[in-house]
This record gives sequence, C-alpha cells and structure tokens, in this order.
Amino acid sequence: MQNNTETKYWKGLNELSNDAEFQTSQNKEFAEDLPIDDFFGKVTEQSKSHRRDFLKALGFGVSAVAVAACNEAPVRKAIPYLVKPEEITPGVANYYASTCGGCTTGCSIVVKTREGRPIKVEGNDLSSLNQGGVCGVGHASVLSLYDSSKLKNPMLNGSSSTWADLDAFVIKNLEASAAAGKKITILTGTITSPSAKKAVGKLASKYSTVEHVTYDAVSASGILMANKTSFNKQVVPNYKFQDAKVVVSFGADFLGTWISPVEYTKNFMKNRKLNNSREMSRHIQFETGMSITGSNADVRIPVKPSQEGLAVVTLYNNIAKFAGAAQYGAEPIEFAGNILANTAQELWDNKGKSLVISGSNDVSVQLMVNAINSLLGNYGSTIDLDNPSFQKQGVDGDMSKLVKSMANGKVGTLIMFNVNPAYDYADATAFKDAIAKVDFSLTFDNKVSETASLVTAIAPAHSFLESWDDNQAKAGLFSITQPTIAPIFNSRQWQESILVWAGEKMSYYKFIQENWKNEGFKKQSKFIVFQEFWDNAVRDGVVNMEPKASSSYSYSADLAGDVQQITKASKGLSGVAELKIYEKVGLKDGKQANNPWLQELPDPISKATWDNYIAISPKFAEEKGIKEEDVVEITTEKGSFKLPVLMQPGQAYGTVSVAIGYGRDGEGKCADGVGVNVFQHNMASQGNWYGAIAITNMTVTGEEYVLAQTQTHHSYEGRNIVQETTLENFLRDPHAGAVSHAMDDTYSLWPDRDKRGHHWAMAIDLNACTGCGSCVVSCQAENNVAVVGRDEVRRRREMHWIRIDRYYSGDPESPEVVHQPMLCQHCDHAPCESVCPVLATMHSSEGLNQQVYNRCVGTRYCANNCPFKVRRFNWFNYTDNKKFDYNLNDDLGKMALNPDVVVRSRGVMEKCSFCVQRIQSSKLEAKMAGEPMKDGAVKTACQQSCPADAIVFGDVNDPDSEVNKLLHSGRNYFILEELNVQPGIGYQRLVRNKKSEA
Repeated sequence: MQNNTETKYWKGLNELSNDAEFQTSQNKEFAEDLPIDDFFGKVTEQSKSHRRDFLKALGFGVSAVAVAACNEAPVRKAIPYLVKPEEITPGVANYYASTCGGCTTGCSIVVKTREGRPIKVEGNDLSSLNQGGVCGVGHASVLSLYDSSKLKNPMLNGSSSTWADLDAFVIKNLEASAAAGKKITILTGTITSPSAKKAVGKLASKYSTVEHVTYDAVSASGILMANKTSFNKQVVPNYKFQDAKVVVSFGADFLGTWISPVEYTKNFMKNRKLNNSREMSRHIQFETGMSITGSNADVRIPVKPSQEGLAVVTLYNNIAKFAGAAQYGAEPIEFAGNILANTAQELWDNKGKSLVISGSNDVSVQLMVNAINSLLGNYGSTIDLDNPSFQKQGVDGDMSKLVKSMANGKVGTLIMFNVNPAYDYADATAFKDAIAKVDFSLTFDNKVSETASLVTAIAPAHSFLESWDDNQAKAGLFSITQPTIAPIFNSRQWQESILVWAGEKMSYYKFIQENWKNEGFKKQSKFIVFQEFWDNAVRDGVVNMEPKASSSYSYSADLAGDVQQITKASKGLSGVAELKIYEKVGLKDGKQANNPWLQELPDPISKATWDNYIAISPKFAEEKGIKEEDVVEITTEKGSFKLPVLMQPGQAYGTVSVAIGYGRDGEGKCADGVGVNVFQHNMASQGNWYGAIAITNMTVTGEEYVLAQTQTHHSYEGRNIVQETTLENFLRDPHAGAVSHAMDDTYSLWPDRDKRGHHWAMAIDLNACTGCGSCVVSCQAENNVAVVGRDEVRRRREMHWIRIDRYYSGDPESPEVVHQPMLCQHCDHAPCESVCPVLATMHSSEGLNQQVYNRCVGTRYCANNCPFKVRRFNWFNYTDNKKFDYNLNDDLGKMALNPDVVVRSRGVMEKCSFCVQRIQSSKLEAKMAGEPMKDGAVKTACQQSCPADAIVFGDVNDPDSEVNKLLHSGRNYFILEELNVQPGIGYQRLVRNKKSEA
C-alpha cells in the first residue's frame, strides 16, 4: 500500500484485518462475512465483532452462561454472587451421582456441573451395572436438557395453561371415568423405579379402575413370554457374558443396542483382552445387517431374517444329538463350512460356560433358545433367572389389548409417560383412531410430538437431570437419581403429578424417602440411622442388596408345534426379498432424535450421519441394477417409503436393512423431516413379531441423494495401519502379526526431544474397541466440538476431534471388520510443527502437540502435512451463526459449553489436545495435596467414557504406569512408523479367535 511518498507498513494483525485489500481477499475465500454474534441476544451494531475480538466476546459469554445456571431461566447480565451458594465455587466443578435417563438401561452416572449447570456425564465406577462406562446417548442427554424447543408451560386443549388449572381438569376427568366404570389407563415405557410404581399404586388406590400398561417401542417381549412359558418367570435374565467361553448370538446386537449394551460390553470384554491372560472367549454371530456386535465377532454369518429361526432349530437338533434329547423334524439349514454343526460342537465342549441368545421377538424362537441353553446347562451359570433384569418389561400383546379397549370405548382416561405410540407403534393408525374415542387423554411430553398432538392435555415433565428418583435395573442393584439443576422451564416431575392427582400431600422426594424407610433401609444392616443411609446412597449413587443364589433350571417341553410355526413362517417368505428393521446406536428408537450430537454421530458401520438409508449388499444391488445413492422405493404389505441406497458389505444377500428412529414430526428442528418412519412396517401381531418382512416391490425412482458420510474409503490398501493375527499364532508368539517398516533413524528431520518429567501417551486396544462411538460424543461434550450439519459433513468438514475408522477385508459379502480410533497422535517428531509459519502448533515439554488458537491464521499447512489427517479447520463460527443452528446457538444451548475449554473461532485449526485441561487440573490437585501424581489420576474424556476400556492414558516416563507396560508389550505397534514421526499413541494388535489359515 502506498501513502503518497512513503510506504506504510502494517504494525499488527488488527490493522491488517481492517485493511480493504485484506477484507476483499477474505470475502473471496469465505462466501459470507459471518460475524461473531453477541453470546446473548441478536446481532447489533454494538455487539458485532470479528475474529480478532473473539476472546473478548468469549470472556463475557462464558461468564454469563455460568451465572445463568443458578436461575430457572438464563440471564443476560454477568453479575457476581450476592450470596454465594455454599456448594458452588466459581471455576471449580461439582460432581453429583445420578442415574442416566437416556434409555431404560438405568446406568449409574456422575454428572459434572459448573456454577450450577450440568455440562458432562461420566459413568459411575461404583456401579456393578455399567462399571464406569456410558454410551453416546447418555453423554448426549446433557445437550437434550438445554433444548430450547421444549414446552415452557402445560398445555390444555391446545393452549398454554397453569398447573393449577391442569390439575383441576385432570382430577375432574379421573372422577368422571371412575364414576362411569371406565378404565383409567397409565401407559408408560419400562419403569425401573420402585417408588414410581408405588406412586402409580397410590392413584390406583383412589380410583379402582386404574390399570398400568407397559409399552416398549423396541421390546424384549419374546424373551419375557418365553421365560414365562418355560420357567413361570416373566423376566429378562441376567446374562453373564463374563463367564461365557463361547457366545452365540442370533441377531442380538448386545454390544450396540440390545437390552443393556454398556453392561454387556464391559463384561464381554473381560474375556477378550489378552494383556494379562492367554485365554479369549469365542464369539459367533448370525445376523442380517452388519451390526456393531457382528463386526466384532470372530465368526459372522449373514442370514436372512426368515432363516434365523430355522438356524436356531438346526443348532438345537445338533446339540440334542450330543445330549440324547428329542430332535424335531424341521428342514435343516446350513451355511458355508457346516458352521451350525461346528458351533454345536463348540457349545457342547463348553457346557455350563457358553451362552446362546437371540434378538427375535418370536416366542417360538425364544423357546428354542431356552431349550438349547437348558441342554448346555447354562442356567445358574451364564444365565441367572433369580436375579433378573428389569430393563425391558413391555409385552407387545398388552399394547394390542389396550388399543382394542380404547377403540371399544372402554378407556375413559389415558395418561402416558415416555411413550409415543402414534409414532412408533406397529399399528399407529389403529392407535390414532382409538385415542379419538378416549374421553380424556394426557401425555407427559416436552414437545407437541406425534402423540402429544392428539391428546387433550400435555404436562411437560422434568428431565432426569432435574429430578429425584430411584431405579432398579437388576434385582438387588439400585441407583439414585438426583437433580443437578433447578427446572429450566415450568415443568413438573411426572411422579409428582401422579401423587397430586391421587390426593397425596407429600412431595415425591419425601415419598421416595418414605418408601426406602419402609423397604430398602431395613435390609441395610450397616446403617443405624436412616439419614446416614440416605446420605450415603445419594453420595455414592448406588445401593447394593445381597443377591439371591442363582439356581439351575431345565426346560424340556415338547416344541414340535413351535418348530412347525417357525418352518411355516420361513416358507412363507421363500424366494422374496426381505426387509430388516433395526436400531442405530445413536438414535435408537428416536426419542432423542432432536439431539444434534446424536444426529451427527457417524454410524459405527456405515459412517453416515443425519439420514437413514437402505443398506443393501453390493452383489444384490448389482443384480437389481441399483447404484449407491440411488433413491429406491420399497413396498411391503404395510405401505411404501423412499430412501437412498448405501452399499453395505456384509448385508445378507436378498435383504435390505433400514433404521428406525427417523421421520419425526413435532420433535424439533434437528429431528423433523430427517429420513422416514419405518416403525409401521413392523409385522407385529398380538405380541408375536417374527422380524421377517416381505418386500413386495423394490423400484429405482431415478432420483439421487448424496449421503453425509465421514468415511467413504474402506480399505487400508495393504499398509500396516491395522495389524492383526489369530489367537493360535499369538499364543505361540506374542509378536505374531507384527509388520515392521521402521526407518533407519540415524538421520532425521527433527532433533530428539528431552523427555524429562511427565511424557503423556496413550495405548488403544483394538481387541476391545467395538466402534460404538461413545468416545466421539464424550469428546464433543468435553471439548466444545462444533456441530456442522449435513451439508458441511458432505463437504468433509466434520469437526470431531476423534474419529473411529472402520475397515473391511476379505469377501465383500461376508467381510471381516476392524474399528480403529484415530485422533491426534501427538508425535514427538510432529510434521505439523515444522511447517506452521506462525508457530501456532508446537510441542510442549510433556510431549503434547499443542495448538495455540490466537496465533493460528488458518494456513492449513499443518493439516496438509499430517499423515493421519486428524486436524480440523473451522470454516465458520459454527456456534454463533444461525446457518448452524443446532441447539447451541441460543443462550440456553450455550449452557452445555465447558468453560475450561475455549470455543474456537472461524479460521483456526483444532484437534485433540489429550484433554490438556484435565491434565492441568490433576497436576494442580496433586500439588495441593503435596503428593506426586498417581498413575490413572488423569483420564481423557474418550478413555473415561469407553464401555470397553479400550483406551489407556498416562505418563510413559513412569515405568510402573499401565500405558508404559502396554506400549512395551509384544502386541503394541505404531501407525506409519516408517515416517519416523514417533507417535505418542500405540495400538495393541488385533487378535481374532479363529483358526489360522495355512
């Protein structure tokens, strides 16, 4: 720039950013000039600022958000405490034990709060259920708390109301229904709270026509009814995966979505790690679509849904030969390698130490499974019926009976909690018609959802993070739920409402305490005073009762009729294409579909986000003339729907799979209109769901739809990114499977670093990682990682700091799969550091690759020079622009932000920091205690959340640390070691329990 006679030099970046030439070039790079809006309120001339003012805006924004948590609604002014709550110290986190309400599993958790607002969920190590693990849905539930689209007040006849008016109206209708002799039906999802059930009992005591019906959109009805028939116990057993040497599953995704996946993952992985053991369980999976569980199996067999029942019968007959028991004349079915006969032999060789399960809701199939486990002597060993699970209690037939009663005008009042049958019931049309014939209907919902739009009244209920409750996930195992924030809106706990309508004057909190005084406290002999017991229970979050002795059970009834039914159903689908409906790990049944963290969580198998799709095998698609991302119309006897196609290796030939949980209406901006609802294609009838759905027509529409996937290349092309071996070879040589490409490091581009003091490193066990994605959401919550939306993911601009790469190998129709967490490797010879022109990326004295945000000018040289591709570039101010309005863009959404981590601005690079804020906090705690840091004192967010304990973090300079031992074990290897970048993350070689190939 010239100023008449002399050259004018810029004195700093602030002056440069005001220059017209710079602004012009900036506007060319970015389509629009996106200001950083004021954190609280609309953009004004006074509040507009650009990236150079970001830290100033952030300093105000985070302070105000923190103060907001102390009130029922966010405040806009940053003011000091006049009278500081005793338990709150600004800048210091508080932790409260509670119980997760993300699903019916009932995992015990610890909720981290800052200045009175929950910002993070972790697993409770004291719980024997989830043992410190949390799934992605549990982590994301914090963001659902701050959903600004929730109802602010009760609704009556379509208008906003007050609780007093609503209570009077409800009581009036309850009395009218009772007087007319009509049923007062309480329809809920599975309730694991003993106190909540007693509250419903109080209402039943006042009104004699009260009935309680339990409905689960995705139920375990087949297991419940089969156990009732077999053993007169209508329960889901306690499955002990930790005691099983051979696990055989027919369509049960027990590591992903089936009943209690965090618990099952924890226990299953105890027999899969080889760090301190030379034994490893064997896992055989029969399934239609590729699931998390199938992708981790030693042997996986793709089967049609209609073949699963026949496969169970064939397995039974093979085992019956060994046992000398009766066999049944079903047509035998076999797969390549006589797998069923070989599986029967393995199970028989491990009698009493095996486990056979099925995800089918067909009672006949579950009866066959019971007979198999009985022949193997698994009851009382790996299957416990005396200490059962209460996590799934709904029976499909009960819901069918209720809908008929409603249609016949026998139900006067219908009160619903945690159910949405107008969306997820198999015959939603029948339910919608029937509810119109109910005199009065009410739902405890926070949105005008599909069912809520049909009722007379809506009573918004507290989130579990605003509630008191107790829970019993399994017999003898209790947990406490306590509020971690004052109610944000004018909601009320649903049990509190039930007590009010029952005429009880006691609050629900007092009701819980009285219940425990009369019941549970009497069984706790170590406490003399109730208050001592209660304080201890609330502090620890768990109460353990002495379990009952597990007894053995046998089942040997005549199953000929059940075998005939299975055979008939299978023949009815012979030669037709079949549809398989399944749950995704993130969205599950769709109750949290409005949560952007879950919508953007890549599916562990397909790596797709923000959409559902038709998964089809490459061979079947080729025969049908279908290409990837073609929009195809599927027709069944229940109707038709259109979705794009995704080629899925491992999908059973002649089948397609589609996920439930999509196609919402009235749930919110992230959920509505995303995908289609396929619940109604479920072939449920009187509680008997076989799971096989015939496709009557499959048509390519000619349309195309681009799916948002985070990974589209599925092979590692022979490189040593993933190293694996078999158990047989590993037992002979702990270094089996090693592929060394180490360079001669005599010459190096980088000088060796001084590694005195702490040197942080990580070890990841590929045998343990299931690919579930819990770490991805945990990292997102901990580090304020932005949600970018479908379009930006399509442009490969996702922001996740940790991704889980998924690779296929072998036959595309039946491939082997490996999941590999990939994050910044914190290389000691980091190639990103040597190319940054402003020294924004640099190495710390403790081995961390650090990113200094206020130095970064966004050249992206570091990303180009990173061989692991783990650095993210901020294209926009994602959390401060309405274009990316995903629950974090308003005052309420910002309450989920972690104030210990800066919110990054547009134009800077970011990536994993090894949760440096946690490292610093642990170092400070050790310093204040005057003690050296202990191994395990620092846990990264991904490590702490992992249900499989696949990640270990620590100081590699400590010779006694677990990470040091793992990084020096025979199974350890480093990715791309031939580059001599010296990564700080080592991977434990994958070991498959299968026969070695010659």
